[in-house]
Amino acid sequence: MKKNLIWGFILLLIFASGCSAGGDNHIKVGASAVPHAEILEFAKPLLAQQGVEMEIVVYDDYIQPNLNLSDGEIDANFFQHHPFLSSFNAEYGRELVGLVAVHIEPMGIYSQHYENLEEIRPGCKVLIPSDPVNEGRSLALLETAGLLKLKAGVGISATLKDIVEDPYSLDIKELDAAFIVNALPDAGLAIINTNFAIQAGLIPRRDALFIEDGQSEYANLLVVNKEDVQDENLLALAEILKSEAVAQFIEDTYGGQITPAN
Repeated sequence: MKKNLIWGFILLLIFASGCSAGGDNHIKVGASAVPHAEILEFAKPLLAQQGVEMEIVVYDDYIQPNLNLSDGEIDANFFQHHPFLSSFNAEYGRELVGLVAVHIEPMGIYSQHYENLEEIRPGCKVLIPSDPVNEGRSLALLETAGLLKLKAGVGISATLKDIVEDPYSLDIKELDAAFIVNALPDAGLAIINTNFAIQAGLIPRRDALFIEDGQSEYANLLVVNKEDVQDENLLALAEILKSEAVAQFIEDTYGGQITPAN
């Protein structure tokens, strides 16, 4: 009898170990604080109802969450649009992919010194993000706003060298996107990503002098490693992030400043 009990206990341990190894329903997702982590916090209990536990890791930069994802320290991240992701993959030789598009954050031009763009004076200092994709996006926005002209066809791939007309002799300075809000008082104009603007208490539709129209090219993505696109836990999160409940949360919480992606 004692021998049978011992073997029964051993089999139980083996079974429990096998279940644990094959049924890990825990995922770790990296995100920017606002709005990405907030959206994930809303999604977290919905995901738990499907038996998946989500740990949210907040980042304050645009490179580390991709490096950590590709190195396996996190299972997914949520902070970037497709042009930025493509640029990162090309520069770092990684294979990260967008699993689903969640929302759109229009980029805006802000100022604490001007009430409108008609007041701009020659030599105005303009802060733009220093990363390649957001640099080009910012220059394209300045062109759309009528403050400069770029070489034909460069679009969001533009660099400062692609400026062909600069009627205001703008003093354009590049700065890490996360630091531009704090430097806003020292510049005439600053182009700020909406997540950082909201985090600083700015309301883009109210406070920006000029703002993008929210093209779907800039939809923020849930990003995973290429080999994980069929992972059931990540697919469950993707489905929730595209649900009507999350779309309604985005609309109610951000008042139209951030809109669900199609």
